[in-house]
Amino acid sequence: MSDLDSLAIEAAACRACELCNTRKNVVFGEGNQNATMMFVGEGPGRDEDLVGRPFVGRSGKLLEKLIEQETGWDRGEVYIANTVKCRPPNNRNPLPEEIASCEGFLRSQVAIVNPTVIVTLGAVASRALLGVNEGIGSLRTQVFDFHGCVLIPTYHPAAALRGGTGVLAAMRSDLAKARLLADE
Repeated sequence: MSDLDSLAIEAAACRACELCNTRKNVVFGEGNQNATMMFVGEGPGRDEDLVGRPFVGRSGKLLEKLIEQETGWDRGEVYIANTVKCRPPNNRNPLPEEIASCEGFLRSQVAIVNPTVIVTLGAVASRALLGVNEGIGSLRTQVFDFHGCVLIPTYHPAAALRGGTGVLAAMRSDLAKARLLADE
């Protein structure tokens, strides 16, 4: 059993915040445990909660497509996780105390996978990992050091589904930059 498997079992039993009362499944994370690139979203939505896997709905399909087109990797070659492991009610943003309850799991996932590049998907994930309050519009133009990894904030795929070609083009650019930095 890998360290990620052990951590997933621990997460499945977690009752540290109120989200445990409404979840159907803990959505721990998945992918290559030795991935060069890791993606971190905010939290599971309805589809993810039902099947226990991150990014499986419409946003996930777009993310998979962008990963393949802009990095040349498929979903199984990267690692995908969220800041919280249980679905917030009505798909609301996770509350600060909920993010704090899951912080140890995410930090351990990052430490175990030890990616070269982390791509945060949306403001919630970017703020959670960076400890800032800036919006994604200003964060996504920067590259950050995160415990020895390069961290690149970009839009959440749901924003690209709603926001049209400008948001999608920005995401493509950010993922292409992430791939270049992963190859360095």
